[in-house]
Amino acid sequence: MRSTPSRRATATGALIAAAALLAVGVQTGTATATPGSATAAAATAGANHGALAKKLTPSQRAELIREADASKAATAKELGLGSQEKLVVRDVIQDNDGTTHTRYERTFAGLPVLGGDLVVQETKAGATESVTKASKVSSGQLKAVDMTADVAPAVAEKQALGLAKADGSKKTEADRAPRKVVWMTQGKPQLAYETVVGGLQEDGTPNELHVITDAATGAKLYEWQGIEKGTGNTEYSGQVTLGTAPSYTLTDTGRGNHKTYNLNHGSSGTGTLFTNSTDVWGNGNPSNAETAAADAHYGAAETWDYYKNVHGRTGIRGDGVGAYSRVHYGNNYVNAFWQDSCFCMTYGDGSGNAAPLTSLDVAAHEMSHGVTAATAKLVYSGESGGLNEATSDIMATAVEFYANNASDKGDYLIGEKIDINGDGTPLRYMDKPSKDGASKDAWYSGIGNVDVHYSSGPANHFFYLLSEGSGAKVINGVSYDSPTSDGLPVTGIGRAKAEQIWFKALSTKFTSTTDYAAARTGTLAVAGELYGTTSAEYKSVADAWAGINVGQRPGGGTDPGGTVFENTTPVAIPDGGAAVTSSVNVTGVTGNAPSTLKVGVDITHTWRGDLVIDLVAPNGTTYRLKNSSLSDSADNVQTTYTVNASSVAANGTWKLKVQDVYSGDTGKINSFKLTF
Repeated sequence: MRSTPSRRATATGALIAAAALLAVGVQTGTATATPGSATAAAATAGANHGALAKKLTPSQRAELIREADASKAATAKELGLGSQEKLVVRDVIQDNDGTTHTRYERTFAGLPVLGGDLVVQETKAGATESVTKASKVSSGQLKAVDMTADVAPAVAEKQALGLAKADGSKKTEADRAPRKVVWMTQGKPQLAYETVVGGLQEDGTPNELHVITDAATGAKLYEWQGIEKGTGNTEYSGQVTLGTAPSYTLTDTGRGNHKTYNLNHGSSGTGTLFTNSTDVWGNGNPSNAETAAADAHYGAAETWDYYKNVHGRTGIRGDGVGAYSRVHYGNNYVNAFWQDSCFCMTYGDGSGNAAPLTSLDVAAHEMSHGVTAATAKLVYSGESGGLNEATSDIMATAVEFYANNASDKGDYLIGEKIDINGDGTPLRYMDKPSKDGASKDAWYSGIGNVDVHYSSGPANHFFYLLSEGSGAKVINGVSYDSPTSDGLPVTGIGRAKAEQIWFKALSTKFTSTTDYAAARTGTLAVAGELYGTTSAEYKSVADAWAGINVGQRPGGGTDPGGTVFENTTPVAIPDGGAAVTSSVNVTGVTGNAPSTLKVGVDITHTWRGDLVIDLVAPNGTTYRLKNSSLSDSADNVQTTYTVNASSVAANGTWKLKVQDVYSGDTGKINSFKLTF
């Protein structure tokens, strides 16, 4: 065994006792040498085999990218792009039936177009089936971009540095000179500067603050943090097997040469590769520097195996190249983070440097940020940032179940072992996110203004509902009781199918600007491709979204009860014009409106992302139901919103106010109802 470069070594001090332990990712005492095989089988059970992702080798993926690159000019012409617009191939995924999903970035006059990314889906014969764009902005509008900068780059850099300092950053400095870009994520395309500020954030995390500055006025247009971080737990995984290299280094030669380094409490650089005189690593105690390294190395291996065996993805980028891990970052650093610029995961040692954040779910969470960066590239701010963070929680949960480790059984809790809160509670709950005191259970119009670790709550809740269903149950010894925002039950389809739907949507439907409404559209499209639009799986996806206040149940569900007031008189919505209203007169209701006022909306429209929808109470109080979003390309708004209107009197005239804020698409209000 010693001469085999890809042999496995124990992580807690015990020598390998049997050949069976040489199987990838097996923990001493587990019942099967292929953890996750049942997960992979369950994920594809009943699914359309042709719509499942083909397991591509890195060389096969590279060839598809080469072919897409060779034909990108023809693709740009077919899409109607202008002469100054160019496509840049970023990723290609192919289904078993030959359908390809090619993800492109875009340039204009040689400048990167932020928010210009798109996914083109083609049949095996090369016919375009669909195009999913991050922004509705047309190529015609791009032709009109003023390419003259009235503001100097130094102005943009000064603004960015000031914003970073205001956020509490230390040692702030521009990583590079501001670069010119075309900004089209929000509204009309315009020339802008992108400045990236380095240094350290307030808590010691490296800083990669991206600031977008209007090149004409110097005004800040947008900002987001490039370092994607999340707090986890140090739950050691018992005696596990690790991929190492000859002469005993933590180099996993069987998984893209993933390496694990010791930062030794530094906060920059790569650190020192872990080496040893024997193939035994750590002793299960955090005082031994190798223990955290063994945990991180094991977590990276399990995550690699999960993506490869369940989703056919070899490595974070699908190119067979391993990332690397750095442990013992800083002093008393209670966090872990993914950094796309170094293609690496970094882990702190926790409070008192005594609780390294190198658990299995933390490793999977951080590596999944890398997968998101390589696929949808969800911007780490607003609703897309919440979906980015939720994706890491979702996939971390999937990896935890896949690993089937007896010391860390799969659950729908995040950070359940380290006791970061000091009271024995986990960091996050997926069945009812609000139990952590900050996360949100359901979508509402202002959720994009909440920290991404808390605005992720509704998506985590959706995944739990889709996997397990609503109501009380016990799974692997943990009790759950998941509610729904509309008070109606959701029937789960099983975690494996839910994982498959979420990952396929992430990799083939989501873009950089995907919000909750667009995530619903994408997952429903995937459920339709895999199981059919009349399937139980499709219905459960819609029901689970309705259960977190996104969209409507097929058939509208069952009325939860109460007095209904409705207006069914159609009202035309002017294209790009003034707001219109539909009114209902509420009478005979005692006292104030309920905290769970149901607002039923039925609007037909050819691009729902154009619409801003408000509920206006009799006293003039306005509740935002829906913001406009250029990435929300679905048709129609047929859903029930839940509003806390308990501060206003129930009786009087209530109005549904709708405005189409962009031109080019039309629609009408079909009906509007309130349920008290």
